[in-house]
Amino acid sequence: MHGNYVALPSVETLIDKLTQALKPYFPSNLPPAEQPVIIGIETGGYWIANAIHQAIAPETDLGRLNITFYRDDFTKIGLHPTVKPSILPTGIDGKTVILVDDVLYSGRTIRAAMNEIFDYGRPQQIILAILIDRGEREIPIQADIVAETIQLDPGNHIKLDGPNPLQLTIKSNLDNVS
Repeated sequence: MHGNYVALPSVETLIDKLTQALKPYFPSNLPPAEQPVIIGIETGGYWIANAIHQAIAPETDLGRLNITFYRDDFTKIGLHPTVKPSILPTGIDGKTVILVDDVLYSGRTIRAAMNEIFDYGRPQQIILAILIDRGEREIPIQADIVAETIQLDPGNHIKLDGPNPLQLTIKSNLDNVS
């Protein structure tokens, strides 16, 4: 990276921030049928959602959302060879859904995820929890809970590698040029 140096926080610290911010949605006296459903967007969002789900230990199943067929750039990027189906808990109608992803940038991934969620049912509300918010949007979507906001130099992007260990790295678009 040629411009400003960006120190990346530990993923564990950021997941802990998200977990602490989400705990109030799971009061101990809340019946399982009324507990929010945690859904992670493949792949990094699911890794984070899984860690949060284990820490909070709700009595609801963890959901996994694969938005490949809902992306608006599907025709440009094509089909990834390892597309897995989404697995959502049954009965999300009227529920609170906590949608988890690793990096919020353009907002297009979240738009695609919400489109898919609504194909499964009509939740009462969707709470968006994000590990890293880059702040630059192409469509008007904002997170409800953000662990960290990071500004990057033009031409750079941030990636969550994992699952063991989970680690953030900054990549340059120039890294892919021969």
